[in-house]
Amino acid sequence: MRRLPKLKTVIIAAVAYIVAFIFLFPYLVMLLTSLRPGKTLREATYLPSSYEWSNLANFFTGGLLDNLLVTLKVAGGSTILVLLVALPAAYYSARHKFKGRTAFLILVLITQMFQPTAMVVGIYREFFELGLVDSIWALILVNGGFNLAFAVWILNAYFSSIPRELEEAAFIDGNGRFGALFRVTLPLAMPGVITALIFTFIAAWNEFVVALTLTTSKENQPLTVALNSFIGQYEVDWQNLFAGSVIATIPVIILFALIERKVVSGLTAGSIK
Repeated sequence: MRRLPKLKTVIIAAVAYIVAFIFLFPYLVMLLTSLRPGKTLREATYLPSSYEWSNLANFFTGGLLDNLLVTLKVAGGSTILVLLVALPAAYYSARHKFKGRTAFLILVLITQMFQPTAMVVGIYREFFELGLVDSIWALILVNGGFNLAFAVWILNAYFSSIPRELEEAAFIDGNGRFGALFRVTLPLAMPGVITALIFTFIAAWNEFVVALTLTTSKENQPLTVALNSFIGQYEVDWQNLFAGSVIATIPVIILFALIERKVVSGLTAGSIK
């Protein structure tokens, strides 16, 4: 007969479900509010008496789909830029003991302490001089620059934890430096690469202050700025605001669903020949 779970297991599972519910409850409220008719917003009930699905349809008919595409371009471009710069920087600093290496890593860590909000005036002035105000490229460069430090640090830690002997064995098999990097080192460091990718993508996806400062036209505004237009001086359009927020979370959920398996496979990929 199947044994009953131990009391400790039951308690841990119950606590886990409670914590999960606490974190998921605001998203459930957001979803239900996005489906409420305007006249029922002040009802003291969690479940609406009727549902208005047109609130979600207004996201596509109201022009917010273009802003969602802008956000995808900014987040995707920033992620690609960070990986292209962080991978060689982290690999070189992990494999070579050059003069000033410690100072370089400390300087990289210090730059992580700066926030775009505190430098928004200087950032605007710089991109104004470059003629990049109200452009997607400005948002990509800013988000990539402010997330680069974390990516370098996390990738440097992963590359340093991989034994050099694995690359030397690849050299004996006829691989060059790049062959050993892409066939041995990168697969083993894939958890770190995925972590840097997720961090950069989510940070660029949620960024608001710099995007609000650097973009002036509606077609170049990311979704975070476009959703802010539903908040007026005397009234807030809660249905459309929450409907847009619900749809904005879907790409992030899909990203995590796709990457979760890659993180697990990256733990063992390349460990055997």
